[in-house]
Amino acid sequence: MGTITFLLVLSFLVFFHELGHFLAARFFGVKVHVFSIGFGKRIFSKEWKGTTWQFALIPLGGYVKMKGQDDTKPGLQEEGNDSYNNKTPWQRIVILFAGPFANFLLAAILYFVIALGGANSLSPTIGKVQENSPAMRAGIKEGDIIVRINNIEIKTWDQIGKTIISSQGALKFFIERDGQIIAKTINPHISDAQNIFRETIKKRMIGISPAPKLVTIYHDPISAISYAYDKTIESSKMIFQGVQKLIQGIVPTSEVGGVITIGKVISDASESSIIALLAITALISVNLGVLNLLPIPALDGGHIMFNLYEIIAKRKPSDQVFMYLTIAGWVILASLMLLGIYNDINRLLG
Repeated sequence: MGTITFLLVLSFLVFFHELGHFLAARFFGVKVHVFSIGFGKRIFSKEWKGTTWQFALIPLGGYVKMKGQDDTKPGLQEEGNDSYNNKTPWQRIVILFAGPFANFLLAAILYFVIALGGANSLSPTIGKVQENSPAMRAGIKEGDIIVRINNIEIKTWDQIGKTIISSQGALKFFIERDGQIIAKTINPHISDAQNIFRETIKKRMIGISPAPKLVTIYHDPISAISYAYDKTIESSKMIFQGVQKLIQGIVPTSEVGGVITIGKVISDASESSIIALLAITALISVNLGVLNLLPIPALDGGHIMFNLYEIIAKRKPSDQVFMYLTIAGWVILASLMLLGIYNDINRLLG
C-alpha cells in the first residue's frame, strides 16, 4: 500500500508541475505534442486536442514535449508562431518558470487545506527547564503552559521562540499552572544554540524545552490563507538554505536522500493521518519547485539562465556550448540520484 501511495503522490506532483508548463505554453500559443507522466516506454496514451497524454513505464518524473524544444537538438528550428523556439526569451522564461510555480501553488493549496482541517503543532507546554536559566530563576516549572507573552497570544511552541527572538529586553510571560494564570517577568539571555543545520549560533533564550505534546489549531479561511503563505515561504527558504549548506559542505552528503527515502516518508505519513500525508506532499512539492529552479542545465532553472543570457547578450548561446552544458547538467543530476540511492541503501543496511 505504501508503494502505491508513493507512486500516486509522485505522479500527482509531476502532473501539477508539467501542467504549469503546459498551461503557460498554450497561453502563448505553443503547440504541445506530448504530456507525459513518467519516462521511457509508453504504457497508456490518449490523443486529446492535439496533445498526446500518456503514462510511461518509469514513474520518476515527467515532461511536456513542445514544438521547437528538444534538449538533444539545441539547434532545432520548427517554423510557425506555435513553436517554442520562435517565442521571445521572456515568454520562454514564463513557460519554464510556470512548472516550479505550479509546485509552490500546489503546496500553498495543500497548506490551506491543512489549516482548515486542523494543523498539528507542538503545544506551548514546558517540558524541561535548564539549571540556572532565566526561566528557572523566574520560577518557571515543568508542565507550565505559556498562554501569552506581553500582548501576544501563544498557541504553539514555535510562537514562543519567534516572539523571544524578535523582541528586546525583559518579557512578561503569562503561565497557566493548576488552572490559574500566573505572570512572570523574564529577561532572556544570549546563548549558544544549534539551528536545523547543526550550526552553532547566538540566540535569545530563556532556557526551556517543549513537552512531547501536540495541539491542533483550526483556522478560519482568512487566517488559513496567511498560514498557507507563511508555510510555503518558510519551506522554500529552508530548502534553499539546505542546498546552500550542502554546497558549502556544512550539511554532509550523507544527508542526501533518494527515492527510497522519499517513498518511506510518504508511506509513513499515509499510515499516520491524511493531514500528515498532505503536509509531506506539500513539502515535497516545494522541494520540487526549488530544485527545478536551480541554475543547472537540463533543469528549468538552467534553461531560464540560457534565456537570460540571450536577453543580456542579444544572442543565443552556441549549440555546442548549449549541448556541453546540458550534458554536464545531466551528469550532475544522475550523480545526485545515485548518491541518494547509495545513502538510502546504507540506511537500510544500518
